[in-house]
This record gives sequence, structure tokens and C-alpha cells, in this order.
Amino acid sequence: MITRTLGAVADMCGGELSPGSSPETRIGGVVTDSRKITPGCLFVPLSGDHFDGHDYAAGALESGAAATLWSAGKGPAPAGNAVVVGDTLAALQALAAAYLSEAAPRVVAVTGSNGKTTTKDMITALLETTFKVHKTQGNFNNHIGLPLTILSMPEDTDIAVLEMGMSARGEIALLSSIGRPDTAVITNIGESHLLQLGSRKEIARAKLEIVEGLRSGGLLICNGDEPLIAEVMQEPGFKAPEGMKIFRFGLEAGNDDYPIGIMNHPGGTTFTSSRHDGQVFTLPLPGRHNVVNCLAAMAVAEHYGVTGEKMAEGLAGLKLTGMRIELIQTKAGLTLLNDAYNASPTSMKAAIDVLQSMKSAGSKIAVLGDMLELGPDEAAFHAEVGSYLDASKVDRVFTYGPLSLHLADAARASFGPDRVHAYADKTELTAALLNTVGAKDIVLFKASRGMKLEETLQALRVRFD
Repeated sequence: MITRTLGAVADMCGGELSPGSSPETRIGGVVTDSRKITPGCLFVPLSGDHFDGHDYAAGALESGAAATLWSAGKGPAPAGNAVVVGDTLAALQALAAAYLSEAAPRVVAVTGSNGKTTTKDMITALLETTFKVHKTQGNFNNHIGLPLTILSMPEDTDIAVLEMGMSARGEIALLSSIGRPDTAVITNIGESHLLQLGSRKEIARAKLEIVEGLRSGGLLICNGDEPLIAEVMQEPGFKAPEGMKIFRFGLEAGNDDYPIGIMNHPGGTTFTSSRHDGQVFTLPLPGRHNVVNCLAAMAVAEHYGVTGEKMAEGLAGLKLTGMRIELIQTKAGLTLLNDAYNASPTSMKAAIDVLQSMKSAGSKIAVLGDMLELGPDEAAFHAEVGSYLDASKVDRVFTYGPLSLHLADAARASFGPDRVHAYADKTELTAALLNTVGAKDIVLFKASRGMKLEETLQALRVRFD
């Protein structure tokens, strides 16, 4: 984590020490939540619609913070060490950018509509076989989370892997300007944030903002199966950094790397790729969409000189952020596929593909909840997923939420009325599943985070563990 004198912090974030502050005071780490103060940290008070962190700055100093940032417009700084700035959020971002520049790790930035967190985890697993790596934890991928990720980075880090999320235009550009990546990855262009952005092409434009901070001669690794990426890069307003190189991955032959063979099995997925001379890789995750994500991670690893043998070693030790096609095997034998963190039509279909490709001694059951933030066509998107389900490969479908009624109605066209069950109440859904699911079954849970389907999954897990 960052350790600097207070005088250096002031210089790095463009602030001035308040009267009586000691420039030689050393700070270690940065905290924005006054409930999580650590001894010697820098407290950064942020303001929102319903809170103002400045109200807690004096208490943070009393609780052991070495210093606080302070917005000039908030009046006199509290007694103790303080750095006065124009805006504390902008100062936090400037401090992170300066620290990253001084520590000088190589930086990999990852974005995309689906799969960016899984891909970030894969990239980290491959690079850690050879380098000291620091990655975004959880979903700390926005204008606050990314600076905090950087400021928690050990100074001797070789490579920082930074996830970049967004909900509007300009957000990825800001994050990229802070991170200044050497390598940028775009996993895909999906339907998430259609409500805010209006079209998939506008989403593609937003994701391609990641190159705005890419260093000269940097590498863009992007999904070659997505024509919108190439279309946007041909637009007059698109500006690539000087000497930018491009590597394309995907399922289609003609990409710089694509899978030659894919085999699903209980332990995950084994595959070979066009670029790695028949070497066999085993990914402890199901689904060909995860193979595609892995190709992006392998492209990053190869760029930094990681061998194929080391890549295979890294995949064997892969640790994933929770609720992203997490395969849970209960003691009684029930298999749960937990993919309840987020959902869009693209990721929903990918999860269904995983369920449909698995072999089961019992039933295969899809529990699907609402996909949120899809805009005016949300009903049609849900119906599209319902029609995508294959009645010959899935035994029962349970839906949860008002939007998923459209999914259920579409699924009944091929499943019939008795194999599709729609619920508006989670307690009723949970009870129905507890009365239906058997120990040999496979059950997929997939929905947007706001639906909290993991609560129902946990009830099944308790029952069968």
C-alpha cells in the first residue's frame, strides 16, 4: 500500500497542508470509510447525495488516522494533519495516478459487458506464476474503487491487473486515464447498460474508451467475434494511441487465437487453441464462454513472456471472485451452479449452455431471475432467453420476478405448462425448489444481482449438505 510523508501526499494530489500540519508525518494506506480506520492511514472524506464524509473527519483523526484530506469549500479543516484540496474525489484519483506512476508496475486494464471479473482472475492466475501481481478485489472497479485498488497495491508489484466498469459514457475514459495501462482487454460487447446507453454500438464506444489512457505502443486484446468493436474503431472520432497493437481472440477461426477443441467434464473444461501448438489446457470452470475468456487471459500472459507450461500451472490454481459460474457440489450429491452475481441476455445464454452441456444422473433445472437495466426492450430480451432454452436438454425451468414472466411464457411454447414454474415471491420459489430438487440433480441459478437468488441457492445448499 502507499506509504508517503504528508508533504509528498499533498504534492501528489495537488493539495496544500493546513496550518499546523506536519509535512514529515508518514501515512500508510488510504481509507474512505470512517468505520474502517487503520492506524496511520489517510482518511479521504467523500460526499454523496445523502452523506458527507467531512462530518466524520475529526472522528477519523481521533480514531488513529494520521491525516485527512479536506475540501476547501467545507470551511476550516479539523485540528490535526490535513491536506486541503479543491475536491476530495478528484484528489483521491490524482493521488492514485501519481502513486501508480511512481511505483511503475506494468498495468493490464480489463473491461467488457460480461466476463471481465472472471477474465481478471484468470489473467492474475497466469501472471502470478512468474510475477508479483496486484488485482482489483471484488467489484472495486469504478471511479472510487479503482483508485483505492491502486493505493492498496504493494510498491514492489510487477503487474497491476485493474478491472474497469461503467454505466455511462466517459467513465471508462476516466479510469483509463488514471490507470494508464500498457495492455487493455475488452472481453465482449453485451446488453448490460442498454437502459443508460441505448444501443450496443454505444456500449462498444464506451468500452473502447479504455484505449484513451493506453500508453503509446500498447496492446489492445479484444473479442474478434464482435463486429461492433471493429466498426467503432473505424469511426472518425476513434483515436488510438500511437503504435497501438491489436490481438483478437474468439471462437471463430481467423482470430489470432481460437479454440481448436473443447471438452466439458465434471472438473471443468479442457481445450486446445490455435496458437499453442496442440498443448492441452484444463480450466476448472464449465462453459465455452469461459474458454473464450481464458484465451484473452492467455494472450496477456504470452505478451508478458509467460510460457504455456506456466499458464497450465496457473489455471490449475485459479481462484475466482464469488458467484460467477461457481460449481458447488453438496455432500448429498446435488450440483449447484451459482452464477447469480449479474445477468444479461448474452451471459444468461452462456450459463444455459453450460447447464445444457452437463451430464446428470438426475434432472437439470434452470432457476432464472430478472435481468435488470435492459431498457425499453427488456420484455423481448427475456422472451428471447425463454425461447433459447432447449426442452430436450433441460428438465424444468423456475423463474423469479416480474420480467421473467416473459421468459416463462416463451419457454412454455416448447416445455409445455407443467415444466415451467413462475414465481413473484422468493419464499414461494424456495419452497417449491426444496420440494422438487433431488440429490442427483444439477441446478443453475442465474439473475441480476438485485434479485439475490443466492439466498434461494443457500437454502438448497443447507438442505443437501
